[in-house]
Amino acid sequence: MSEPPPVFHLTAHFSGRVQGVGFRYTVYQVAKEFEVSGYVRNLADGRVCLEAEGRQSEVESFLETVRDRMDGLIREVEDTTDTRSAFFSGFSIR
Repeated sequence: MSEPPPVFHLTAHFSGRVQGVGFRYTVYQVAKEFEVSGYVRNLADGRVCLEAEGRQSEVESFLETVRDRMDGLIREVEDTTDTRSAFFSGFSIR
C-alpha cells in the first residue's frame, strides 16, 4: 500500500486586534469556501494561529481571502509553508 501524496501545509500567526472580534469565526466561515483542512485558535500571547492544508492554490487563496476580509484588524502575518502527509480532516475552531 502506498502513502498518499503530500499536501501543501501552511502555518500562519496573525497579530493585531485579532482576539475578541470574531476573527476565528470569520476564518472558519472562509474555510468553507475552499477545499482546505485544519484549524484556527487563539494563542495566549494575543495572536491567532491558523493551520491549513490542501492543494497549494486553495491554501494560498484561503489565506489571501482571510487577509482581505480581516484587513483592518491584522497588523502582521507571519507564515511558514511546507509539504507533508495530510494530517487534518475538516476545519475547526479550537
